[in-house]
Amino acid sequence: MTDPFRLWSYLAQEPLLWLTVTLMAYVIADWVSDRLGRHPLANPVLIAILIIATVLAVSDTRYETYFEGAQFVHFMLGPATVAMAVPLYANLGRVKRVLAPMAVALVAGSLTAILSALGIAYAFGLRGEALLSLAPKSATAPVALGVSEAIGGEPTLTAVLVILTGITGAIVATPLLNALRIEDWRARGFAVGLAAHGIGTAHAFRVNSTAGAFSGIGMGLNAILTAFLAPLVVTLLL
Repeated sequence: MTDPFRLWSYLAQEPLLWLTVTLMAYVIADWVSDRLGRHPLANPVLIAILIIATVLAVSDTRYETYFEGAQFVHFMLGPATVAMAVPLYANLGRVKRVLAPMAVALVAGSLTAILSALGIAYAFGLRGEALLSLAPKSATAPVALGVSEAIGGEPTLTAVLVILTGITGAIVATPLLNALRIEDWRARGFAVGLAAHGIGTAHAFRVNSTAGAFSGIGMGLNAILTAFLAPLVVTLLL
C-alpha cells in the first residue's frame, strides 16, 4: 500500500497484460465511437492509440515492453492481409464487369500515393531514410514494412506513417466523397481501400457493405502493386 504502483509493476511483467490492454482499449474506443454516432473524427483506432499511449505514459512503460506482450496483434496482420483475397473472390463477378476502370484507378491511385508523398517531402527538404520511409505509406502495414526495409527506409517510421495515413483517410473519406457527389459505393469503397488500407476499409464497412467489400479489394490490390511500384519509383527517381 505504500507504493500504489507496486501491483501494476508486478502485472506489467506478464506479457499477456499488454495484449489485454490493447484489446480492451479497442473495445472502449469502439464503444465511444458508437456513442458518438460513428462520426469520422471518432475513429476507433485513433481513440485506442490515445488510450494506450496514455497508459504507457502514466505507467512509465517502455514501448519495447508493451510490444513484447502485444506482438500477437502484430503477427495477425499477416494473415489478415492474406484474408483480403476473400472479398475479391466473393465479388469476382462484379469486379469483372468493372475490371478496366478499376485497373486504371489502381495504377493511378498507387502512383499518386507514392509520388505525391515523395515529391512533397522532397520539396520540404526531407532526404535519406526518412524520405524513403514515406513511399509505401498507403499500403497495408505488413507489406509497407517489408517494402520500407527493402528500399532502405525505416520500418518503424513507416509503421507510424501507415497508421496516420489510414486514420486520416478514414476521417476525410466520407465528407470528401460526399462533397464530390460520388454515389457509387463500389467507387467510394475502392478509393478508400486504395488510399487508406485497413483502417479505411474498417470505416467503409461501417458505412456500406458494398463499399467495405470493394475497399478490401482496393486495399489488397494496392498492397501488391505498391510492392512492385515503390522500389521501381525509388530506383528511377532517387
